[in-house]
Amino acid sequence: MRERMRVGIVGAGMTVPWFLDAAALIPEMEIGALFARKEEKRRELCERYQIPEAYDSYEKLLADASLDVLYLPLPNSLHYSFTKQALEAGKHVILEKPFTVTYAEAKELADLARAKGLILFEAITNQYNPNYEKVRELLPGLGDIKIVQLNYSQYSSRYDAFKQGIVAPVFDAKKAGGALMDLNVYNIHFVTGLFGEPSGVHYYPNMERGVDTSGILILEYPTFQCVCIAAKDCGAPLSVNIQGDKGCIFSHSNAGRFEEFSYQENKKESVPYALIKEEPIFYDELRAFADYYEKKDMEAFQKRLDQSLLVMRILDRARGIEN
Repeated sequence: MRERMRVGIVGAGMTVPWFLDAAALIPEMEIGALFARKEEKRRELCERYQIPEAYDSYEKLLADASLDVLYLPLPNSLHYSFTKQALEAGKHVILEKPFTVTYAEAKELADLARAKGLILFEAITNQYNPNYEKVRELLPGLGDIKIVQLNYSQYSSRYDAFKQGIVAPVFDAKKAGGALMDLNVYNIHFVTGLFGEPSGVHYYPNMERGVDTSGILILEYPTFQCVCIAAKDCGAPLSVNIQGDKGCIFSHSNAGRFEEFSYQENKKESVPYALIKEEPIFYDELRAFADYYEKKDMEAFQKRLDQSLLVMRILDRARGIEN
């Protein structure tokens, strides 16, 4: 008999419908309540997804003893405070990327979750993507890795307003906005999930109004170099390329969704892969979460938490923050 968890949703942002659409396909998940400050959004989401409880304060949601897990899709600057309150209230947490603003915040939350025996899980799509798992399987066939390059550039719908002085959170340096935290974080997860922690980290941002609207991140490994490009102020073809002395892997997808890729050994035809099923974007990560939860596989959760902490260390190093 599978253990059914009751999930509470915090907020009504863009990713909430994605989460709810995916959760509807996970038998072990039951959406029990939603908190959103705006009454109209609360009512709309609760009616659309048949969510039984709607709260007008976070404190009321935290006090709901029927909820086991909270999903926190919040502005970056609120991740730490909302997650800390949730953990202190005894709730497991699914937290959107980037994990926190700094490694110090992430480490404090990880220590708190571990001390209380709670799950703290970063919702990062590529780590559970079947295409990504296939890349991991095929990687040895590339031989010695020489060059890794990822480009996640997309012209932001908010950039024109930003140039006119209207600053959305995603472009607000005080709220941990910018291309590194919003887009390059996917590239970092993609690379470190395959190759581990780099020996060197160097970030070269294009700065406007005190925030990186685009930038190039160099991750140095003992035997190869990695270039991670992310931009919100310009666009370019999306790409993921891993080049070895025996072959390469290349994709025209971004590192977040990673919808397809091709594998090609030297002097051979390329082999295409597109292993994602026609399911909501968050399905694979929520399926993994539910599987770990059902099996009470805390070792798997701890491994994922360590990955999130690694990425936060790199983000700090890129921004020159000592940790």
